[in-house]
Amino acid sequence: MPIPGLKSTEHKHPSMASKITVMPFHTLSVTILVVVLLVHLHGTEAQQQPLVQGLSWNYYQKSCPKLESIIKKQLEKVFKKDVTLAAALLRVHFHDCFVQGCDGSVLLDGSASGPVDSEKTAPPNLSLRGYDVIEDLRSRVNKECGSNIVSCSDITAIVARDAVVLTGGPQYKVPLGRRDGVTFATRNATLANLPSPFVPTDTLLTNLALKKFDATDAVALSGAHTIGVAHCTSFTRRLYPTQDTTMDKTYASNLKRVCPNANTNATTNMDLRSPNVFDNKYFVDLMNRQALLISDQDLYTDKRTRSIVTSFAVNQTLFFEKFVDVMVKMGQMEVLTGKQGEIRKKCSVRNSNELFISSVVEGDNMDSVESL
Repeated sequence: MPIPGLKSTEHKHPSMASKITVMPFHTLSVTILVVVLLVHLHGTEAQQQPLVQGLSWNYYQKSCPKLESIIKKQLEKVFKKDVTLAAALLRVHFHDCFVQGCDGSVLLDGSASGPVDSEKTAPPNLSLRGYDVIEDLRSRVNKECGSNIVSCSDITAIVARDAVVLTGGPQYKVPLGRRDGVTFATRNATLANLPSPFVPTDTLLTNLALKKFDATDAVALSGAHTIGVAHCTSFTRRLYPTQDTTMDKTYASNLKRVCPNANTNATTNMDLRSPNVFDNKYFVDLMNRQALLISDQDLYTDKRTRSIVTSFAVNQTLFFEKFVDVMVKMGQMEVLTGKQGEIRKKCSVRNSNELFISSVVEGDNMDSVESL
């Protein structure tokens, strides 16, 4: 079954060599130019996706022109010390966007005076790491551009992109202009919206379809598991009390050494072959029945996604292209723009209660409120 977007690169032109040798120089130059343009257009295809109103590819070009270089330069230092933070920071962006949109709400601490029922403390988010890195970047950007210019949600989106790029993945532009939410989701809302590592592909596709993602999107997003680690408790039910028959026996035996019982407090790499490199080896793992999570392995078992997994395993360029597409798409989920929300001065706390009350009462007068 042919996969949409998968194109053969094999072209047979027996007489091509002779034609090139007699081609006039000016004609050859035009031909090369056309080829270069076609390659450029293909490479930027993902950037031509329609943007949510209020977002822009060059949102901070005048107000904070050094924004992306500040973030990338610092992340290079961070990942040099601990490359595992790349996957952790990419995961923060995923978890933020899937729960009430990409509004930076997962960064918010719970209320000191209220119940500890926050998005950050919901079970799926307890293992998130990298908040301190984002907060540090928040401070650096504030120092360069001011405290009411760049949102925490935009910083998080840029960080996710650089986590991919700096570990070997595709370069791409991030649409910017998000505003930060002033509320966080409840525990139940968080549980309801984040994909579980225990669900089969059928459930995964059904849940993602509600967020306008198709099967190719689902497989491409799952490809982010090419970097990072997983806790034993997220996959030991595939080992105990009996081994999951869809898991390679040798791989299972090795995992049992890392996780000698179902509740072992340990972690292991998600990608067996190149755990710290963003590439397509994760899909090779799936084809060899060496995926950690059942939600991952089932992508190769299910007939609806098996051929997509295979196409990504044999064509890294195709995977990168589809991954960029879905990242740009995901990064626009339920975003706040314009005068909605706020620009947090510190990512872990909402701006002052006075600002929050004023923003609710005055609504359209957010610009004057934020300038205080």
